[in-house]
Amino acid sequence: MVYREMQKALSAYGEVLRLVRRLPEETRAYYAKYARENFVNYREVNANDTAAIDELLHRTYAHSVWVLNKYSVDESVAGKLKEICSA
Repeated sequence: MVYREMQKALSAYGEVLRLVRRLPEETRAYYAKYARENFVNYREVNANDTAAIDELLHRTYAHSVWVLNKYSVDESVAGKLKEICSA
């Protein structure tokens, strides 16, 4: 179970970085750094605490969609992230 949760978090991080590439070029460095900082800040979350991990993944998806909408990027490109975060 711990391995599965860690894999979900790493997959979500990778997908967030892929979505950052769809943002305007001048914003990519900021959001890539922001994503990394957030994932690093929460690395101490207990992998056995599935409720906390599910909440963080939900917030990851919601915030990613918000950023995409902010820059008028079609949120349908976040479909894979939605699958990862809701699995």
